[in-house]
Amino acid sequence: MNENMDIRSQRIDKIESLRAAGINPYPNRFKPDRSVAQVLENFKEETPEKVILAGRLKSKRVMGKASFGHIEDMTGQIQLYAARDVLGEEEYKIFKTFDLGDRIGVEGETFRTHMGEISIKVLKITLLAKCIQQLPVIKEKDGQIFDEFADTETKYRQRYIDLIVTPKTREDFKIRSRIVSGIRRFLEENGFMEVETPMMQAVAGGAAARPFVTHHNTLDMDLYMRIAPELYLKRLVVGGFDRVFELNRNFRNEGIDTRHNPEFTMVELYQAYADYNDMMDLVEKMFTKLAQDILGTVTIPYQGDTIDFGTKWKRITYIDAIKEKTGIDFAAIKTVKDALAAAKSVGVDADESMGIWKIADEIFSERVEKSFVNPTFMTDYPKALSPLSKSREDNPEIVERFELFIAGREMANAFTELNDPFDQKERFEGQLKMREAGDEEAMMIDNDYISALEFGLPPTGGMGIGVDRLVMLFVDTGSIKDTILFPLLKPEV
Repeated sequence: MNENMDIRSQRIDKIESLRAAGINPYPNRFKPDRSVAQVLENFKEETPEKVILAGRLKSKRVMGKASFGHIEDMTGQIQLYAARDVLGEEEYKIFKTFDLGDRIGVEGETFRTHMGEISIKVLKITLLAKCIQQLPVIKEKDGQIFDEFADTETKYRQRYIDLIVTPKTREDFKIRSRIVSGIRRFLEENGFMEVETPMMQAVAGGAAARPFVTHHNTLDMDLYMRIAPELYLKRLVVGGFDRVFELNRNFRNEGIDTRHNPEFTMVELYQAYADYNDMMDLVEKMFTKLAQDILGTVTIPYQGDTIDFGTKWKRITYIDAIKEKTGIDFAAIKTVKDALAAAKSVGVDADESMGIWKIADEIFSERVEKSFVNPTFMTDYPKALSPLSKSREDNPEIVERFELFIAGREMANAFTELNDPFDQKERFEGQLKMREAGDEEAMMIDNDYISALEFGLPPTGGMGIGVDRLVMLFVDTGSIKDTILFPLLKPEV
């Protein structure tokens, strides 16, 4: 029998002993009257308070007639002082059987120890739920973590263990929650209305991605899990909601790596009578405000670099960015043969079936985007890469689109939205030809969306922002799995 199984058996024996003594180790209810943070914030030396707390037992030092320990809840940790003379012989004996990780309820009185630590003198203690499994041992001294919980497989597969033993994980997900709340608050303060659109769709649209397919039994029809809410949100702008947003879960049947999870969170927003320039201004203000409000600074460390939200963000065209970083001028390239030669010159694999601009995008992905660390707007993309964007009035082959890059990865994608139903139909048909040629990520034709455009979509700016990637920046992690509570993993064999 391994050590963990042996410990588990011992703890189950303790449960049976408690039950034999008439004590329920899993009581129905316990009502704390405040949090640990509230006790610490409101502590007054001269007026001890009676308090009721609940949380997890994080440490315990038994010293004969008295013991010390720490209880932790979602807001923090506080020391417990348990004395046999106060609790009584039987209750103190039961307290000594408690294990690290047990959920307990404590009634007591606040005081400060001779060592200066705010503590609770325990008057009554109750077991609320036994921790049968042994927790990983994490050592901490003077705020420094030693023997950090580093088993990534367990961290992601059993996130509850990671949350129990790793303070940084808890703090990171609190930051994520504040980011989501902050985005919602920022948009509402700027006149946007939050809406909800279908997550199962008859036509997968709004992005170049391969969808997940499901089946509705009653209607006997295949449906697609949402790859983007874009086309539904723009229908709402047609209907008269001039500023809408959705904090949404999307699903894309694609690879898994440090930047991609098949299920992810975005915020998409659309503003009538705006264009992609307005979207640039909006996201710059949003990110800068989030950093200041949540982190208290607009200059943040990230993976050895420093991200500065406070300076004016760089704006550079897509074609100029490729030229700046590789020397290749795609404005002068007119044939696929020349594009292939350009790709080869910088060590990028491509083939002639991709076309000029797909080849350009391969070069951009492999040789350009990673070099932009501070916030950079990549603007004015080729029309062939942007089937939902409005063409520039001075050059119909270039569209009014930007992608925001920070720390070498895409953080946001925005357009001056295409509102011409005839142009949109033509572009959908072009996408259909790409699908028929084998491109599984090319868009399907959405005839109802074309019909909606025929009712009049005003000039509109739209944008999608990757929430998970934004959290990666704010918590300084290189893996998207550290920002998703339960990332998709292969089942254990």
